[in-house]
Amino acid sequence: MKNLEVIRRGTVEILTEDELKKCLRKKRPLRVKFGADPTVPDIHLGHTVVLRKLKQFQDLGHKIIFVIGDFTARIGDPSGRIETRKPLSRKEVLKNARTYQDQVFKILDRKKTKVVFNSVWLDKLTSSDIFNLASKYTVARMLERDDFSLRYKKEHPISIHEFLYPLIQGYDSIVLKADIEIGGTDQKFNMLVGRVLQREYGQKPQVVITIPLLEGTDGIRKMSKTYDNYIGISEPPKEIFGKIMSISDKLMLRYWELVTNISPAELARIKRNLKSGRLHPKEAKKNLAIRIVEMYHSRKAAKEAAEEFEEVFKEKKLPHRIPKVKVSKKKIWVVKLLTISKMAKSSSEARRLIQQGAVTLDGERIVDPEKELVIREGAILKVGKRRFARIVKK
Repeated sequence: MKNLEVIRRGTVEILTEDELKKCLRKKRPLRVKFGADPTVPDIHLGHTVVLRKLKQFQDLGHKIIFVIGDFTARIGDPSGRIETRKPLSRKEVLKNARTYQDQVFKILDRKKTKVVFNSVWLDKLTSSDIFNLASKYTVARMLERDDFSLRYKKEHPISIHEFLYPLIQGYDSIVLKADIEIGGTDQKFNMLVGRVLQREYGQKPQVVITIPLLEGTDGIRKMSKTYDNYIGISEPPKEIFGKIMSISDKLMLRYWELVTNISPAELARIKRNLKSGRLHPKEAKKNLAIRIVEMYHSRKAAKEAAEEFEEVFKEKKLPHRIPKVKVSKKKIWVVKLLTISKMAKSSSEARRLIQQGAVTLDGERIVDPEKELVIREGAILKVGKRRFARIVKK
């Protein structure tokens, strides 16, 4: 079955494959559910691994139901957490949801995607409805979950509302009559709860497909804005390019496989050429960076980002375009300079960058977060390896 081969590629588990085969034989488009809580405003490459699988289902003629968890984000998904996640306000959630909708259609076909907000049905649940839902699952089964089991053993607190999260996510599947639910491996428990609840409510249980989690630029933890190891698909081309060039050679191959349209044959050829020495890892990484920038910006932007990277890192030149930051006084607190130049989103982030030794002014490293800087016209502020700002006086 050709369609099954396409779906299998890049998945971790299909629960169950026999059920999936039966679904694929149906003479109607399948309802494929994917849910995302807009806890942060930007979509990064880690999200695209699942989105690209959804696009494959679209190309096979199936219906994608993209669930924006504006209700569930206010609970907080406990998946992969060793402590209770801080719930977000409705205002924060809706602001993030707007950017989610804009960015997902860089990958998905807007005309073939149904976007729904789960608050539409979840806000209508009564106390009786929630009690009835909660009666369908036991505490013992909840504690089988690795996240909860580990926290329970270590005597870390588990709030009651966290037990409700997988039940609420499962209820989404009931309302939407999902045939298939797709998510990262960290969502396996939640999606399996959906199968149980669908049976309890008299529905055929959804097929669960898990997708690998993409490691962030640190090569250790999953890509997440929380860990500051992410590559946002809406970031400037040179930022994306530079971050790709910073990853390890080993991680590079995983990125080729999970976040590009590379064919199995082409990936195998890259691996052979790297092993034989015919292809240098840096060149393979550069090609990867170009490919990814092209996907989310343009070929022209990718070419310019590659040229600038070579000049800045190989030839030690300054970028062609350096943002300007206007300063009215002769002296300025370094933390304030970082925030007004948008090199840091907050004072705490600015302090962290300084303490990490990531900040220089005209080549001089700044190590004291309390330092008052003497400003001169045209001075170059640099954060990390890729971010620059030119100081001009008002």
